[in-house]
Amino acid sequence: MRELHYISRRQAEWDAWDRWLRSAKPGADADMPLSTLPERFRRLCHDLALARDRQYSSVLVDALQQRVLAAHQRIYGAHKPEGNALIAFIGAGFPALVRQEWRVVLPAFLLLMLPLIVMVFALQANPEAAYLFLSPDQAAQMEEMYAPTAKHLGRPRSASSEWAMWGLYVANNVRIDFQCFAGGIAFGVGAVFYLLYNGLQIGAVAGHLTQLGYIDTFWGFVAGHSAFELTGAVLSGAAGLKIGAALLFPGRRGRRAALMENSHAAVRLLYGAATLTFLAAFIEAFWSPNRGVPFEIKIGIGIALWCLTWAYLLLAGRGWTGKASRGT
Repeated sequence: MRELHYISRRQAEWDAWDRWLRSAKPGADADMPLSTLPERFRRLCHDLALARDRQYSSVLVDALQQRVLAAHQRIYGAHKPEGNALIAFIGAGFPALVRQEWRVVLPAFLLLMLPLIVMVFALQANPEAAYLFLSPDQAAQMEEMYAPTAKHLGRPRSASSEWAMWGLYVANNVRIDFQCFAGGIAFGVGAVFYLLYNGLQIGAVAGHLTQLGYIDTFWGFVAGHSAFELTGAVLSGAAGLKIGAALLFPGRRGRRAALMENSHAAVRLLYGAATLTFLAAFIEAFWSPNRGVPFEIKIGIGIALWCLTWAYLLLAGRGWTGKASRGT
Protein backbone atom coordinates (compact mmCIF):
# COMPACT_ATOMS: atom_id res chain seq x y z
CA MET A 1 0.00 0.00 0.00
CA ARG A 2 2.87 2.38 0.75
CA GLU A 3 4.17 1.92 -2.78
CA LEU A 4 0.77 2.61 -4.35
CA HIS A 5 0.33 5.71 -2.19
CA TYR A 6 3.79 6.97 -3.16
CA ILE A 7 3.09 6.38 -6.86
CA SER A 8 -0.22 8.27 -6.62
CA ARG A 9 1.56 11.27 -5.03
CA ARG A 10 4.40 11.44 -7.54
CA GLN A 11 2.80 10.17 -10.75
CA ALA A 12 1.84 13.61 -12.04
CA GLU A 13 5.43 14.83 -12.03
CA TRP A 14 6.69 11.59 -13.59
CA ASP A 15 4.14 12.05 -16.36
CA ALA A 16 5.46 15.59 -16.88
CA TRP A 17 8.97 14.15 -17.26
CA ASP A 18 7.71 11.62 -19.82
CA ARG A 19 6.06 14.37 -21.87
CA TRP A 20 9.19 16.52 -21.70
CA LEU A 21 11.44 13.63 -22.74
CA ARG A 22 9.17 12.85 -25.71
CA SER A 23 9.05 16.49 -26.85
CA ALA A 24 11.15 17.48 -29.85
CA LYS A 25 12.44 20.65 -28.19
CA PRO A 26 13.62 20.88 -24.53
CA GLY A 27 11.31 23.13 -22.57
CA ALA A 28 8.45 22.76 -25.03
CA ASP A 29 6.18 21.32 -22.33
CA ALA A 30 4.50 24.17 -20.46
CA ASP A 31 4.47 22.31 -17.13
CA MET A 32 8.24 21.60 -17.31
CA PRO A 33 9.91 25.03 -17.78
CA LEU A 34 13.71 25.05 -18.04
CA SER A 35 14.11 27.12 -14.88
CA THR A 36 12.61 24.29 -12.79
CA LEU A 37 14.67 21.45 -14.27
CA PRO A 38 17.50 21.36 -11.70
CA GLU A 39 15.14 21.12 -8.72
CA ARG A 40 12.84 18.64 -10.49
CA PHE A 41 15.79 16.49 -11.52
CA ARG A 42 17.00 16.34 -7.91
CA ARG A 43 13.51 15.21 -6.88
CA LEU A 44 13.50 12.55 -9.59
CA CYS A 45 16.86 11.23 -8.38
CA HIS A 46 15.48 11.23 -4.83
CA ASP A 47 12.48 9.22 -6.02
CA LEU A 48 14.80 6.58 -7.46
CA ALA A 49 16.94 6.42 -4.31
CA LEU A 50 13.84 6.17 -2.12
CA ALA A 51 12.30 3.41 -4.23
CA ARG A 52 15.50 1.40 -3.98
CA ASP A 53 15.87 2.03 -0.26
CA ARG A 54 12.28 0.95 0.48
CA GLN A 55 12.65 -2.04 -1.87
CA TYR A 56 9.67 -1.10 -4.02
CA SER A 57 8.84 -3.30 -7.00
CA SER A 58 11.43 -3.79 -9.73
CA VAL A 59 8.96 -2.41 -12.28
CA LEU A 60 8.83 0.93 -10.47
CA VAL A 61 12.59 1.05 -9.82
CA ASP A 62 13.42 0.24 -13.46
CA ALA A 63 10.99 2.87 -14.76
CA LEU A 64 12.47 5.52 -12.49
CA GLN A 65 16.00 4.54 -13.45
CA GLN A 66 15.16 4.90 -17.15
CA ARG A 67 13.68 8.36 -16.51
CA VAL A 68 16.76 9.48 -14.55
CA LEU A 69 19.16 8.27 -17.27
CA ALA A 70 17.14 9.84 -20.08
CA ALA A 71 16.74 13.13 -18.19
CA HIS A 72 20.45 13.23 -17.33
CA GLN A 73 21.43 12.70 -20.95
CA ARG A 74 19.11 15.42 -22.16
CA ILE A 75 19.97 17.99 -19.48
CA TYR A 76 23.71 17.44 -19.29
CA GLY A 77 24.32 16.29 -22.86
CA ALA A 78 25.82 12.97 -21.83
CA HIS A 79 26.37 11.94 -25.44
CA LYS A 80 28.10 15.14 -26.49
CA PRO A 81 31.87 15.07 -26.99
CA GLU A 82 33.89 16.25 -24.00
CA GLY A 83 35.23 19.17 -26.02
CA ASN A 84 31.72 20.51 -26.46
CA ALA A 85 31.05 20.13 -22.74
CA LEU A 86 34.23 22.09 -21.95
CA ILE A 87 33.31 24.85 -24.39
CA ALA A 88 29.80 24.99 -22.94
CA PHE A 89 31.20 25.23 -19.41
CA ILE A 90 33.59 28.05 -20.31
CA GLY A 91 31.11 29.92 -22.49
CA ALA A 92 28.04 29.63 -20.30
CA GLY A 93 28.23 27.21 -17.40
CA PHE A 94 31.05 28.86 -15.45
CA PRO A 95 29.74 32.45 -15.48
CA ALA A 96 26.26 31.11 -14.67
CA LEU A 97 27.78 29.24 -11.72
CA VAL A 98 29.54 32.38 -10.47
CA ARG A 99 26.24 34.29 -10.49
CA GLN A 100 24.41 31.37 -8.90
CA GLU A 101 26.98 31.33 -6.06
CA TRP A 102 26.91 35.09 -5.49
CA ARG A 103 26.33 34.52 -1.77
CA VAL A 104 29.92 33.30 -1.46
CA VAL A 105 31.46 35.21 -4.41
CA LEU A 106 30.42 38.65 -3.12
CA PRO A 107 31.83 38.15 0.42
CA ALA A 108 35.05 36.74 -1.06
CA PHE A 109 35.37 39.78 -3.35
CA LEU A 110 34.86 42.20 -0.45
CA LEU A 111 37.19 40.30 1.89
CA LEU A 112 40.04 40.53 -0.63
CA MET A 113 39.45 43.85 -2.38
CA LEU A 114 38.36 46.15 0.46
CA PRO A 115 41.50 45.58 2.61
CA LEU A 116 43.64 45.93 -0.53
CA ILE A 117 42.12 49.29 -1.51
CA VAL A 118 42.07 50.64 2.06
CA MET A 119 45.72 49.68 2.55
CA VAL A 120 46.84 51.43 -0.66
CA PHE A 121 45.27 54.71 0.45
CA ALA A 122 46.23 54.35 4.12
CA LEU A 123 49.93 53.98 3.30
CA GLN A 124 49.97 57.29 1.44
CA ALA A 125 49.26 58.99 4.78
CA ASN A 126 51.25 56.61 6.99
CA PRO A 127 54.05 54.94 4.96
CA GLU A 128 55.58 53.16 7.95
CA ALA A 129 52.48 51.00 8.33
CA ALA A 130 53.71 48.95 5.37
CA TYR A 131 56.15 47.21 7.72
CA LEU A 132 53.25 45.74 9.67
CA PHE A 133 52.72 43.40 6.71
CA LEU A 134 56.10 43.41 4.95
CA SER A 135 59.48 42.59 6.43
CA PRO A 136 62.32 45.00 5.59
CA ASP A 137 63.78 42.34 3.27
CA GLN A 138 60.46 41.92 1.45
CA ALA A 139 60.05 45.67 1.06
CA ALA A 140 63.61 45.99 -0.26
CA GLN A 141 63.04 43.20 -2.77
CA MET A 142 59.85 44.84 -4.05
CA GLU A 143 61.65 48.18 -4.39
CA GLU A 144 64.44 46.53 -6.36
CA MET A 145 62.02 44.68 -8.69
CA TYR A 146 59.95 47.77 -9.56
CA ALA A 147 62.53 50.54 -9.42
CA PRO A 148 62.70 52.68 -12.59
CA THR A 149 66.32 51.52 -12.91
CA ALA A 150 65.49 47.79 -12.62
CA LYS A 151 67.12 45.80 -15.43
CA HIS A 152 64.21 43.34 -15.66
CA LEU A 153 60.98 44.85 -14.43
CA GLY A 154 59.13 42.72 -11.88
CA ARG A 155 61.66 39.88 -12.05
CA PRO A 156 62.99 38.47 -8.77
CA ARG A 157 66.66 37.53 -8.55
CA SER A 158 65.83 33.81 -8.61
CA ALA A 159 64.32 34.05 -12.13
CA SER A 160 66.75 34.04 -15.03
CA SER A 161 64.24 34.21 -17.91
CA GLU A 162 60.61 34.86 -18.79
CA TRP A 163 59.84 31.15 -18.51
CA ALA A 164 61.40 31.05 -15.06
CA MET A 165 59.28 34.07 -14.14
CA TRP A 166 56.18 32.29 -15.42
CA GLY A 167 56.96 29.29 -13.22
CA LEU A 168 57.46 31.49 -10.15
CA TYR A 169 54.26 33.42 -10.78
CA VAL A 170 52.26 30.21 -11.27
CA ALA A 171 53.66 28.80 -8.02
CA ASN A 172 52.91 32.01 -6.11
CA ASN A 173 49.39 32.44 -7.49
CA VAL A 174 48.51 28.78 -6.97
CA ARG A 175 49.76 29.02 -3.38
CA ILE A 176 47.46 31.97 -2.71
CA ASP A 177 44.49 30.30 -4.40
CA PHE A 178 45.06 27.04 -2.55
CA GLN A 179 45.26 28.82 0.80
CA CYS A 180 41.97 30.57 0.15
CA PHE A 181 40.27 27.36 -0.99
CA ALA A 182 41.70 24.86 1.50
CA GLY A 183 41.04 27.25 4.37
CA GLY A 184 37.35 26.54 3.87
CA ILE A 185 37.68 23.14 5.52
CA ALA A 186 38.24 24.94 8.85
CA PHE A 187 34.55 25.92 8.86
CA GLY A 188 35.34 28.78 6.47
CA VAL A 189 37.57 30.59 8.97
CA GLY A 190 40.74 29.80 7.03
CA ALA A 191 39.25 31.10 3.78
CA VAL A 192 38.24 34.35 5.49
CA PHE A 193 41.70 34.72 7.04
CA TYR A 194 43.64 34.16 3.83
CA LEU A 195 41.41 36.45 1.81
CA LEU A 196 41.91 39.23 4.36
CA TYR A 197 45.62 38.52 4.78
CA ASN A 198 46.38 38.49 1.05
CA GLY A 199 44.28 41.60 0.51
CA LEU A 200 46.26 43.43 3.20
CA GLN A 201 49.63 42.15 1.97
CA ILE A 202 48.98 42.95 -1.70
CA GLY A 203 47.67 46.35 -0.64
CA ALA A 204 50.79 46.90 1.46
CA VAL A 205 53.05 46.23 -1.54
CA ALA A 206 50.95 48.42 -3.84
CA GLY A 207 50.67 51.22 -1.29
CA HIS A 208 54.37 51.14 -0.42
CA LEU A 209 55.54 51.31 -4.04
CA THR A 210 52.96 54.00 -4.85
CA GLN A 211 54.20 56.09 -1.95
CA LEU A 212 57.75 55.77 -3.31
CA GLY A 213 56.56 57.11 -6.66
CA TYR A 214 56.93 53.88 -8.67
CA ILE A 215 53.70 54.60 -10.50
CA ASP A 216 54.71 53.80 -14.07
CA THR A 217 56.81 50.75 -13.22
CA PHE A 218 54.52 49.11 -10.65
CA TRP A 219 51.02 50.01 -11.87
CA GLY A 220 52.04 49.61 -15.49
CA PHE A 221 53.37 46.16 -14.62
CA VAL A 222 50.32 44.87 -12.71
CA ALA A 223 47.63 46.45 -14.91
CA GLY A 224 47.56 43.72 -17.55
CA HIS A 225 47.28 40.66 -15.33
CA SER A 226 45.55 42.01 -12.21
CA ALA A 227 42.00 41.27 -13.41
CA PHE A 228 42.73 37.57 -13.93
CA GLU A 229 44.96 37.17 -10.89
CA LEU A 230 42.71 38.87 -8.33
CA THR A 231 39.51 37.41 -9.75
CA GLY A 232 41.10 33.96 -9.55
CA ALA A 233 41.91 34.56 -5.89
CA VAL A 234 38.35 35.78 -5.25
CA LEU A 235 36.82 32.68 -6.83
CA SER A 236 39.21 30.38 -4.94
CA GLY A 237 38.13 32.09 -1.74
CA ALA A 238 34.48 31.73 -2.76
CA ALA A 239 35.04 28.00 -3.26
CA GLY A 240 36.54 27.84 0.24
CA LEU A 241 33.57 29.71 1.69
CA LYS A 242 31.24 27.26 -0.09
CA ILE A 243 32.98 24.39 1.70
CA GLY A 244 32.80 26.25 5.00
CA ALA A 245 29.10 26.96 4.52
CA ALA A 246 28.40 23.23 4.21
CA LEU A 247 30.07 22.63 7.57
CA LEU A 248 28.52 25.59 9.35
CA PHE A 249 25.02 25.46 7.88
CA PRO A 250 24.26 21.90 6.73
CA GLY A 251 20.52 22.43 7.20
CA ARG A 252 18.53 19.23 7.33
CA ARG A 253 21.36 17.33 5.70
CA GLY A 254 24.22 15.83 7.66
CA ARG A 255 27.54 17.67 7.43
CA ARG A 256 29.01 14.93 5.25
CA ALA A 257 26.10 15.07 2.79
CA ALA A 258 26.17 18.88 2.74
CA LEU A 259 29.94 18.87 2.17
CA MET A 260 29.68 16.46 -0.74
CA GLU A 261 26.84 18.47 -2.28
CA ASN A 262 28.55 21.86 -1.93
CA SER A 263 31.85 20.45 -3.17
CA HIS A 264 30.39 20.07 -6.70
CA ALA A 265 29.96 23.84 -7.01
CA ALA A 266 33.21 24.57 -5.11
CA VAL A 267 35.33 22.43 -7.42
CA ARG A 268 33.80 24.05 -10.52
CA LEU A 269 34.57 27.49 -9.11
CA LEU A 270 38.12 26.29 -8.56
CA TYR A 271 38.40 25.11 -12.19
CA GLY A 272 37.57 28.62 -13.37
CA ALA A 273 39.89 30.20 -10.81
CA ALA A 274 42.77 27.97 -11.95
CA THR A 275 42.24 28.97 -15.58
CA LEU A 276 42.32 32.65 -14.67
CA THR A 277 45.41 32.12 -12.52
CA PHE A 278 47.38 30.50 -15.34
CA LEU A 279 46.32 33.24 -17.77
CA ALA A 280 47.46 35.87 -15.26
CA ALA A 281 50.86 34.20 -14.82
CA PHE A 282 51.39 34.06 -18.59
CA ILE A 283 50.58 37.75 -19.02
CA GLU A 284 52.67 38.64 -15.97
CA ALA A 285 55.74 36.87 -17.36
CA PHE A 286 55.57 37.82 -21.04
CA TRP A 287 53.55 41.06 -21.33
CA SER A 288 53.73 42.96 -18.06
CA PRO A 289 57.55 43.48 -18.01
CA ASN A 290 57.57 44.95 -21.55
CA ARG A 291 58.98 48.47 -21.25
CA GLY A 292 58.32 49.16 -24.92
CA VAL A 293 54.58 49.56 -24.30
CA PRO A 294 53.59 53.05 -23.09
CA PHE A 295 52.17 53.29 -19.57
CA GLU A 296 48.87 54.72 -20.82
CA ILE A 297 48.31 51.73 -23.13
CA LYS A 298 49.10 49.25 -20.35
CA ILE A 299 46.62 50.97 -18.02
CA GLY A 300 43.99 51.14 -20.78
CA ILE A 301 44.38 47.42 -21.53
CA GLY A 302 44.23 46.65 -17.81
CA ILE A 303 40.95 48.56 -17.40
CA ALA A 304 39.54 46.85 -20.50
CA LEU A 305 40.45 43.41 -19.14
CA TRP A 306 38.76 44.19 -15.80
CA CYS A 307 35.61 45.26 -17.63
CA LEU A 308 35.66 42.24 -19.96
CA THR A 309 36.34 39.77 -17.13
CA TRP A 310 33.41 40.92 -15.02
CA ALA A 311 31.12 41.49 -18.01
CA TYR A 312 31.78 37.83 -18.88
CA LEU A 313 31.06 36.66 -15.33
CA LEU A 314 27.95 38.81 -14.92
CA LEU A 315 26.39 38.53 -18.38
CA ALA A 316 27.54 35.37 -20.19
CA GLY A 317 25.45 32.22 -20.00
CA ARG A 318 22.13 33.86 -19.16
CA GLY A 319 19.44 31.17 -19.05
CA TRP A 320 22.00 28.38 -18.58
CA THR A 321 20.48 25.30 -16.88
CA GLY A 322 23.30 22.81 -17.24
CA LYS A 323 25.97 21.65 -14.85
CA ALA A 324 26.32 24.98 -13.12
CA SER A 325 23.21 24.06 -11.21
CA ARG A 326 24.69 20.99 -9.60
CA GLY A 327 25.82 21.10 -6.00
CA THR A 328 23.67 23.97 -4.84
